[in-house]
Amino acid sequence: MLPVRGQDDRATRTVRVLGTRTAWTPVGDGEFFCPGCGGDRNYQRLTGRRRLTLLGVPVLPRGATGPVVECAACRHHFGTDVLDHPTTSRFSAMLRDAVHTVALAVLAAGGTCARTSLEAAAATVRAAGFEDCTEDQLDALVEALAADTGRVFEQPCGASLAIELHEALDPLAPHLAPAGRESLLLQAARIALADGPYTPAERDALTTIGAALTICTDDVTRLLAAARTPS
Repeated sequence: MLPVRGQDDRATRTVRVLGTRTAWTPVGDGEFFCPGCGGDRNYQRLTGRRRLTLLGVPVLPRGATGPVVECAACRHHFGTDVLDHPTTSRFSAMLRDAVHTVALAVLAAGGTCARTSLEAAAATVRAAGFEDCTEDQLDALVEALAADTGRVFEQPCGASLAIELHEALDPLAPHLAPAGRESLLLQAARIALADGPYTPAERDALTTIGAALTICTDDVTRLLAAARTPS
């Protein structure tokens, strides 16, 4: 059915006569990952008040709106939950710290660090971004960790070590794709395997790492078995 021309014209005139306008007020700013631009950008956090307009002139309040996040580059508005996503630089730092913590946890669970394990751990940590990491530095950190916590090597993953792992991995896991979470666990498993089969303490530490990465128990078992297979 074709629209009646007179009705269409009247609707257009009504829209032009009556409308709404939002006055935005900045209440904060910072840096965020803009989903519109696909990169790190500056933002303003805005709250707004809507008003009914008559012939373009604000006449009646229509209530508050927002808050929203406005990208300084593309000017698009997003919900404030977009700020929960880390910036690219922050995400890189979180991942680097997580790899370092995971490597230390596996080395500590293995007891006296074999050179092959230290070499594997140092290579993994350097690849994650700590370019100056050495085997001796990791060895010293593991010894300091043991002295500080009083944890006896070869025992299951202790409470203090589990806390360290969760502090490093819990904020990161929601922002990693499943393949990324699995890759991190596989890196840890290969460090554990560098000096021989898993010890009970190493397997316990790897299970804790998998849980912190929100990997289900069956998948943890599958990945630990896969890590034993030469690539």
